[in-house]
Amino acid sequence: MSRVQLALRVADLQGSIDFYSKLFGAEPAKRRAGYANFAITEPPLKLVLIEGTADEATRLDHLGVEVASTEEVSAASSRLAGQGLAPVEENDTTCCYALQDKVWVSGPGGEPWEVYTVKADADTLTKAEGSACCTPGAEADGEAAPATAGTAAAVPSACC
Repeated sequence: MSRVQLALRVADLQGSIDFYSKLFGAEPAKRRAGYANFAITEPPLKLVLIEGTADEATRLDHLGVEVASTEEVSAASSRLAGQGLAPVEENDTTCCYALQDKVWVSGPGGEPWEVYTVKADADTLTKAEGSACCTPGAEADGEAAPATAGTAAAVPSACC
């Protein structure tokens, strides 16, 4: 099982849940304070909604690929490193109400990508100490700081 993940930061969590429930004909697979996710079968998609502030428009938080096992995360990390990217690995990290193993890289525009597997449910949205998960990206004058694809400094700005 593998599917693309799209994580959005939304101002109106309930309104977004209502909209995406209608759009995909499905209810959230997980719903917690400030957070919801949809596990859509067709098209294969993990849609994550993270509550932002009331004054901000919906925006991309991060992208990902959910895989079935830690072995697949490790294989992705090796493949990405072999392609000259600088993957940042996190194992047994808790974020977005899940215990996860993951690897992060940044796209050419600084967009954070994770390849991850969910190992278990967790009781907290916030990241484990030392994790890059759910860490706001570096900003300068309200704009995302420029990043070089695959560099460790450019990697995560979010999680889930």
